Amino acid sequence: MKLIQRIGYYLGGFSIGLIILAFFLNGKKTSCSYGPEARVLKNINTKKTAFSHKVKETIKKENLDSVQIHNVLKSGAIDFSKSSPRQEPCGVYLVEGSINDTEVSIYVENCDSIATITNLKLN
Repeated sequence: MKLIQRIGYYLGGFSIGLIILAFFLNGKKTSCSYGPEARVLKNINTKKTAFSHKVKETIKKENLDSVQIHNVLKSGAIDFSKSSPRQEPCGVYLVEGSINDTEVSIYVENCDSIATITNLKLN
């Protein structure tokens, strides 16, 4: 068998495999969260979110929406240098993002079953 035939068979099988994978994975909510930042954000977003009393007052005062805060928690950036991930019993993370072109810093206490937003700062 010549090299060209081997390459042809390889590419044919590879393309059939890609098509089969496309049908199996079509419509499924798969994600590739391999980095530390993506894993922490995914972990926070899978849990029930609670707001501290101080954060609720800030939300009312600044006319913010909880959906905007959840968007920051989904697409924000974690500052690990200002976070305490190994703190007992729950790690504390600083998530930074923007709401309506305003920089926001959100401190999240990430426990086993609940993620509590303990502080919200508008910069």
